[in-house]
Amino acid sequence: MSTTGDARNQEAGKPASQQASQPQHKRAVMRMPKTAVLGALLVVVCATPLAMALPALSVLYLFPIAFIVWLFRTQTVADGNGLTVRTTFGTRFLRWSDLSGLALTGKSTVRAVLTDGRQVSLPSVRVRHLPVLSLVSGGRISDPTEPRPRPAAPSRASEVS
Repeated sequence: MSTTGDARNQEAGKPASQQASQPQHKRAVMRMPKTAVLGALLVVVCATPLAMALPALSVLYLFPIAFIVWLFRTQTVADGNGLTVRTTFGTRFLRWSDLSGLALTGKSTVRAVLTDGRQVSLPSVRVRHLPVLSLVSGGRISDPTEPRPRPAAPSRASEVS
């Protein structure tokens, strides 16, 4: 996951007076580590003797290729406007105003809950990313890791007398 200021990219050609007046927006990209390609390349190396022995087994190369495509394509991008959910075969943009909250699954994955009750899976987003989503959303998504103020306990002195 990486966090960068995307205002830097949007304001490259604008005069300095306009750049300073616009608020800075943060951007977070959650995706699988690119080092996972090494696992796919290992499968290619292991499948090569099989593909050379029986040319029909060259179809085994499709599995690591499909994995690499999935790896580079699948991600979730959060910015000041909302979430961009990118899967292998499509992209969907979710505005912060369209979300009623987030649902946590038993596997530490996160789903976006829309205002109509439907849920959208957020690829590569885990529970550990919730503070980042809260920061990028500008507080529209609450951070469950922040300590909440507890109500003051009644004093014992008033109970004794």
